[in-house]
Amino acid sequence: MRVGFLSALSFRGKINLGIAAIVVVFGLFTAILVSNLVTGSLLAESKKRGSSMVLNLAGRAEEQLLTRDYLRLKKTVDQYKALGETVEYAFILDKDGLVLAHTFADGFPSGLKKVNTGPDGDAVGILLLDTGRLLVYDFSAGVHIGDNRIGTARIGLSRQEVQRTGRRLFLAIFAITGAGALLSLILGSFFARNVTRRINLLRASAEEIMRGNLDVQVGTARGRNCWEVMNCGLENCPAYGDLRRRCWYMAGTLCPACANTESEDKRESCKSCPVYQQNAGDEIQSLAEAFDVMAATLKDHIGELETARRGLARQEQLLHTVFDVTPDLVSLQDERLVYRLVNKAFRRYFSLSGEEVVGRTDKDIFPSGQGVLSEDENRQILETGMPLSKEIYVQRGENRRWFHVVKVPVYDGEPADSARPPRIIGLLLTARDISVIKRYQEQLIQSQKMEDLGKLAGGVAHEINTPLGIILGYSQILLEDLPKDSREREDVAVIEKQTQVCRKIVADLLGFSRQMESSWAEVDLNESIREVVALVRHIFQQERVFIEMQLDDGVPPIRGDKEKLKQVWLNLLSNAFDAIGADGTMVIRTKLCKHRRRVVVTVADTGKGISQDHMAQIFDPFFTTKPVGAGTGLGLSVSFGIIKDHKGKISAVSPAPVEYLGMGQEDGRPVGPGTVFIIELPLTDEGLPEDECLDI
Repeated sequence: MRVGFLSALSFRGKINLGIAAIVVVFGLFTAILVSNLVTGSLLAESKKRGSSMVLNLAGRAEEQLLTRDYLRLKKTVDQYKALGETVEYAFILDKDGLVLAHTFADGFPSGLKKVNTGPDGDAVGILLLDTGRLLVYDFSAGVHIGDNRIGTARIGLSRQEVQRTGRRLFLAIFAITGAGALLSLILGSFFARNVTRRINLLRASAEEIMRGNLDVQVGTARGRNCWEVMNCGLENCPAYGDLRRRCWYMAGTLCPACANTESEDKRESCKSCPVYQQNAGDEIQSLAEAFDVMAATLKDHIGELETARRGLARQEQLLHTVFDVTPDLVSLQDERLVYRLVNKAFRRYFSLSGEEVVGRTDKDIFPSGQGVLSEDENRQILETGMPLSKEIYVQRGENRRWFHVVKVPVYDGEPADSARPPRIIGLLLTARDISVIKRYQEQLIQSQKMEDLGKLAGGVAHEINTPLGIILGYSQILLEDLPKDSREREDVAVIEKQTQVCRKIVADLLGFSRQMESSWAEVDLNESIREVVALVRHIFQQERVFIEMQLDDGVPPIRGDKEKLKQVWLNLLSNAFDAIGADGTMVIRTKLCKHRRRVVVTVADTGKGISQDHMAQIFDPFFTTKPVGAGTGLGLSVSFGIIKDHKGKISAVSPAPVEYLGMGQEDGRPVGPGTVFIIELPLTDEGLPEDECLDI
């Protein structure tokens, strides 16, 4: 309880209590010490006085004992009793111990005779007696005639009076001490109030700092500033214009007399400085100023930290933005293969949220077999430190993709020359979708195959073209010589017809191999399309298949081979007619791209369309969905080669989008799934740019 009381007491109260306690204890100790010393001195003086009195009484009693003048003897002892209040009694004994004279009013106490009979000779016997009422020093001296002792003189001096005098002295000293303590409390209270006021200012400032206010200033009167005292005019000095800190708390000041050291080491050089001599205060003043410096420094430091934090936040936001906008699948796992970070592409591909991935492992996220294999592979990378690069094929439902996966270990950033080798702390995975690249690779391989096949076909066509011409010539000569309606003529006619078919196949092969000579000139695309449509329109209308043209008059001429382009239009229209069969519509459109760098030609039909399984093969040579004998499978391959020679592109879409067949719905004609072929031809010899025209 006492410790708790002192702890709860205010600092001012502690100072007052401490001062009072010191004064009181010191006064009490002084009073006791002085009173004991005085009492001891008085007792010693009292013993000397008693010894002198008893010897004097023994000397006066000699004559009276010899003369047996007991009346005078009585008067003598009464005179000694009357010397002061401290004399309690006086009496004379003869040599036999009989009381000859005494001062006791109530009778002589018989027990007193045998106490302190006194020593022989001139010595005085002193004995402290307790009468039950008070303490008495009993003095005894012999009465002698020569060497004969004829009696004894006794005097008793009270010790109580001596003690009473000591107590009065003690009380007087204690009273003086109390007055001094009161005066000390008054002066200490004034001093404590001044000290506690300044300490309370420090406490209030600390509370303000805890609330976030770092602009507090608790230093006492600042006096004149250093640049005013020194009148230096050094405006580039760090202390110049600083109203919150003393110059001796700042390093790097430009004053010639200032030591260029840290602030705490500058004090020695500051002691002779007039600025320091005018403005330096006591310890509390120094503490307050140091407190101001701490607040100012803390504010500056917090400002720097806040600036750094904003910079880090911007960098973090930028990294997160880059991390999330990349189309690659990116993830970061720690050394326990627990996911710590995944980007948006990763979450979107696996249809997972960040909470479902971060903090988990592959075994927790993926099916058991896949998760175990992935974790074993990752652990092997962490153990060996060898990165992994591979291509994988992934099928998720109807979605089929190729990914290039790279897994690399992440190190703790220790420098290469460190005594400790870098430690692997995680695993970084990136997975890039290379499905388009794979398709390009397949197309490249297919193009190479087609080129090789074209060369083979061209060589074969050249070899068989001459015998076919001979067979055709001789069959035509025989037809002229054989009579009509004869069986032989019919057989030769069959030979001639099939030879013509073979010659067409050879011509297609030569066109596919592109070994025929091309005639390049300016070509009016719209005019070439009209010529082909005029050639086939009548035949198509017999099966109620109608052709509608939407030709852009703003299409300029392009450089190309008109006959080969007409062959492309004819192949596309023939394929569309075969897909429709009867009762349908074809729509041919031309349009100039807004960038004026290409012309787009579309041929759409309302036919049965092309299966998605066949879309990747339609431009392959000898691929056809027509019945046996109905097509060679070279029409689209030849068209593909011709458009490629013109540095263009050809592609197909099935089912055809509605906007390509809109004109065919006005008169109620049937509209099937349909197919649209899109041909893009450049306006210059530089070929098409990589971007695609979207406003067909």
